[in-house]
Amino acid sequence: MTRPCVLVFSGHDPSGGAGIQADIEAIAAQGAHALPVITAMTVQDNDHAYAVHAVDVQIILQQAMTLVAKIPVKVIKLGIVAHKKNATAIASFIQKMKQQQADLQVIVDPVLGSGHGDSLSLDDAVESIGPLLKVATLITPNLPELKRLSPLAVDIQAQVENLMQAYDADILLKGGHATEAQVKNIWFQYGQWQTAQEWLWARLPGEFHGSGCTLASAIAGQLAIGAALPDALQQAQSYTQNSLMHAYAIATGQLIPARQSVLKTRKRV
Repeated sequence: MTRPCVLVFSGHDPSGGAGIQADIEAIAAQGAHALPVITAMTVQDNDHAYAVHAVDVQIILQQAMTLVAKIPVKVIKLGIVAHKKNATAIASFIQKMKQQQADLQVIVDPVLGSGHGDSLSLDDAVESIGPLLKVATLITPNLPELKRLSPLAVDIQAQVENLMQAYDADILLKGGHATEAQVKNIWFQYGQWQTAQEWLWARLPGEFHGSGCTLASAIAGQLAIGAALPDALQQAQSYTQNSLMHAYAIATGQLIPARQSVLKTRKRV
């Protein structure tokens, strides 16, 4: 059986909680296959990021061009890319793909820093992600990221409106950084930000490493298997919530979303 593929540009997190490992696991759980192109090597654990090392842009492009020359790709998912040089080159590559594939879906998770605010870019994170936002069809910011992307706007509605005026993309606003008893995620369709669709999810105790990567990649995986965007958003959020409900620890600090089902076997005696 042939599986549909998602081309993924993302950084490597050696803790396995976020980044390319989260992307691969979440995409596979939807029934799709990830084509992972690593854009950066990071030094981090499940709580903090300490350093970022960019992969040479020519290596990134060689891998991507080799993959799409043979393998059908209808969905691309983007995470961190380390700096603006990489972002510009990747955006140009995607733009050429879009000229040949009008239905190409591009999911951008605008990771501007770690959950604790550590930098994941070698230059200005907001400026460096700009080229990728220009080719996005869906952007998935959390509340702090939305504010950084629209710093002059006075409220969420104005922030979303400014972002949509700058980029021709839908927005799924994640409410995980709010304080209400329920997490509110809001989908704003491009050009229709006055009429949005909302989802409410129970706010779970603890903090999680890689929840944003998990959600964006699950959406990409759902789109790859043929789900329409409204269904992809619903299914991906349900999957992510379940992953967080069953999150596990690898050390003190942030928990790791359980993106894969565990095969239970009888213990040997």
